[in-house]
This record gives sequence, structure tokens and C-alpha cells, in this order.
Amino acid sequence: MIAVARLLFGRRARLRWVHLILGGALAMPYFLVGSVFIGPVTGSTDVFGSLPLQLASFAVGLPLAAVSSLFPLARPLESAGVRWLCDVGTDRIASGPARTWGERGRTAAWFTLHLGFGGIIAGASLALPPFAAVLIVLPVFAGLRDPRLGLPEVFDHAWALALSPVAGAASLIALAGCAAGCGALLARWAPVLLGPTPEDRLAAAEARAADLAVRNRLARELHDSVGHALSAVTLQASAARRVLDSDPEFVREALAAIEDTTRRTVGELDAVLGVLREGDAPGTAPAPTLADDLDGLLRRTRAGGHRVTATVEADPEALPTLLSREAYRIVQEGLSNALRHSGDRVAVDVRIAVAAGQLDISVENPLSGSAFPRPGGGHGLRGVADRVRLLGGTVTAGPTAAQTWRLHTRLPMTPMKGPR
Repeated sequence: MIAVARLLFGRRARLRWVHLILGGALAMPYFLVGSVFIGPVTGSTDVFGSLPLQLASFAVGLPLAAVSSLFPLARPLESAGVRWLCDVGTDRIASGPARTWGERGRTAAWFTLHLGFGGIIAGASLALPPFAAVLIVLPVFAGLRDPRLGLPEVFDHAWALALSPVAGAASLIALAGCAAGCGALLARWAPVLLGPTPEDRLAAAEARAADLAVRNRLARELHDSVGHALSAVTLQASAARRVLDSDPEFVREALAAIEDTTRRTVGELDAVLGVLREGDAPGTAPAPTLADDLDGLLRRTRAGGHRVTATVEADPEALPTLLSREAYRIVQEGLSNALRHSGDRVAVDVRIAVAAGQLDISVENPLSGSAFPRPGGGHGLRGVADRVRLLGGTVTAGPTAAQTWRLHTRLPMTPMKGPR
């Protein structure tokens, strides 16, 4: 019984009832226009006094409603009402105006159904409750049995009088059942008639994919820039602390490197956050590239005590901007791995060269026990793999026979595509 009561009178049923009442209100102007037409045709001067003529006026008004729903604003307004009152998911209902004749036709069918069901339920909701209330209290108030009130003569019988409250309550329940049924039907048909087309769904999927690609790119940028900076600053500060009394010159260089690293990282962080806030935010720091920033990256890494040997057999200035930017991030991630997982003052070998139309990048350093990541482990190596895949290159990472860890990538000089 509780489930039935919730189905007929619960919040969802009440909201859908309101939606039907609004449909009846929208149907009223069309009904009045239909009555103007039906009156002269039938020769009747009292259309509103005859139920058949009222239904005929309503039937004439519905095609007019279908024609008026072809205007662009009809679908957005109806879609908003369905989302708010019919408990239909937002992704199942189109929000924009109908663009094709097929969409306009489905909108017209929906509008006709909404106004048709709404007009019937709204009319019943106005007329039936007062009559049901009279039936319920009829045995108690004898004055209501006056023949001048127009009640059927059957209520002169005692059995009919005794059953009148039951009939009144049953009519209210029937009205609620009809309203719940019509509301459920409209909720089921709404995604079919107001839902997005396959083209709309494809556009939405492409937009979600683009948004996910942007999020992944920003995550890689944050990991590479901030992660590298934190690793470098930590090692630089640690090295400076150990030689604070014995090597003041090294301490000054480490502090200068820390200052330079944090300043540059704040600029890169502002650039990434600018993209998050405003898209491509103007005035933010440009992304680092091999041509402009490799020397600074190597200098800051060496300031932490690591012995970095860099062999650059390619002209960074001649590289495409996209390739130069992604190559910088790959070198930065390789150095970050060396900083995080290798021993103190370890030697790191960086090699950048062009061979057979490809940019060859390798970062190699000695292994340092079990703390070093396994091949494919860690967010940084996955980020490198994503960058290389987008550029159409190849990547390998792992221990070598010489007891070193080697990150090696090959990138085509004309990348297929890359993160925007």
C-alpha cells in the first residue's frame, strides 16, 4: 500500500502532475481558438455547455499547437520543463532548438502529446475533485441532496447514499492514477521525441573527449614541472645543508638554483592554472622548450650535486616548437627520475641527437637498488609514453646490461599530432 501511495502521490508523481497541469494551461488558447471555429460550424451558441463540443474544440486546437511548436524556442522550453518536472536525466534531453525538419517533427509530436494529455488531466483536476468532495460528504449534509443541485436521482436510495463516499474516494484515486500514468508515459516518450540525435550524441562525446584530453595534458604538465621542481629543490636543499659549514660557495649556488627553480615553476604553474581558468590565458609564461630552457634545466639539476653530462648533437633552434616543447618535458622527466631514485651525486648522461629523420633522446644513470621504478611504473613514465604516442614515436625505459637505467625515446621530426 505504501508503494502504491508513493506511486500515485509521491514527489515524482506530484511534479509530473504539475507538468500536465502546465500542459493544460498551454492548451487553453488553442482550445479557445477551436471553440471559435466549432461554434459557427455546429450552429451552437453555447460550446462550453456541451462536453462533445468542448472535446471537438480541443481536437481542433491540437493541430494548431503542433504548428506553433515548430518555432525554435519550443524545444528548449519543453526540454527544460521535462528535466525539472518529469525526472528525466539531462543527458537524455536535447537543450538546443530543433535544427532539422525531423527534429521539428518530433518536437511537434511531443508538444501535441503534452498539451493533449495535459488538457484532459487539467480539466479532470478542475472538475472532479469538487464533485468527489460532494459525494464524500453527501451522507452527512442533507442539504446537498436538494434536487435543484442536479444530483442524479439514484442518490435518493439509501444504498447509493451509503456508497457515495466510496465512489468519491475512488474517483480521486482514479484521477491520481490517470495523472500518474500519463506522467509516466510522457517521461518515457520524452527522450525519444526530445532527446538528442545521433549527431548530437557524437558531438557531445567529442566534446567530452576533448575535455578529457585537456585534463590529461594539464595533469602531465603539472606532474612534469612541479614534480621535477620539488625533486630538484629537495636535493639542492639537502646537499646545501650537508656542506653548510664546509663549502659556502656550493651553498650559495644551491640557494640560487633553488630560487631560479621555484621562480620558473611558479611561472609554469600560473600558465597551467590560466588554462584551467580561462582556456589559453593571455600573458602567462610560455611552455619551456629545448631551444630556450635546456641549459637552465641542466644547470639547476647540477646545482643539486648531480654530475650531468649532456651531449646535444641536434640544433634545438631548428626543431618544430611542438617537438621542442615535448622533448624538453621528456628530458625533464628523465632527470626527475634520476633525482628521485638514484644515489647522491650520481652521474646522469643525457644525449639528444637527430638520426634518420628522428629526434633521439636518452637519459641514463646508474641503478641504485630496489628503490628504482620498474619499467612502466609511475605516473611520470606513463606521461612520457603518452607524449611519445601522441607524437607518433617510440619509447623504452628500464635497466640495461651495464647496470644503468635508461629512458630512450625516438620522435619523428614531423609529429603526427600533439597536445594543444
